[in-house]
Amino acid sequence: MKLRQNVRHFAAKQALTLPVVGEKVTDRLVGMHTDIFAGKAEEGRRDERRDHLDDFFAATMGTYVAALREGYPEAEAREITHVQANFDFYNHGWTEMMEFPVDELEAHYERYADFFDRHGITIDDPLGEFRPADGVAEAPSTPEKLDDPEHPHAEGGFADDAYVETPDGELVVGGRDEPDDVDVDAAPGVEGDESEETTG
Repeated sequence: MKLRQNVRHFAAKQALTLPVVGEKVTDRLVGMHTDIFAGKAEEGRRDERRDHLDDFFAATMGTYVAALREGYPEAEAREITHVQANFDFYNHGWTEMMEFPVDELEAHYERYADFFDRHGITIDDPLGEFRPADGVAEAPSTPEKLDDPEHPHAEGGFADDAYVETPDGELVVGGRDEPDDVDVDAAPGVEGDESEETTG
């Protein structure tokens, strides 16, 4: 799929593995993701999905760290979590929130099948072993949308690799190399700088 990648993504990567700072960054990233994806939901459906999205995105932070520890580069580790989210959106019929079309679900699963299999993740069970012990808040589904899915926010044609758009607009397959001088303070939630998006 198509992602963005900048220094804040690398700062967040480093911060998420640190005590105290990691908790702040996790809270901020979860809030950012919930705000962004709830904003893509149909009018009148946004508030009822927030608790579910908060719980779901908090769980995917564990997925992200696990993928990094298994050697996946930052872009692919982050893409794995976005694929999980899109499985969840699909299962709920929230097609307007999806980042890639319904017909690319299997292709995205297959690319990371080894990781997903190791952790019990399937399209039907997007969190697998990362599902929290107390579960994820329920939210109403809209299964009727699967009959004729519309994905106004989806970009198709990027199912074969992680495509990263750099800050200068260049599209790089697989992502950028991590800078040598990443400052953890640039991560969302560390110093309150929320000016630059760190999702996508």
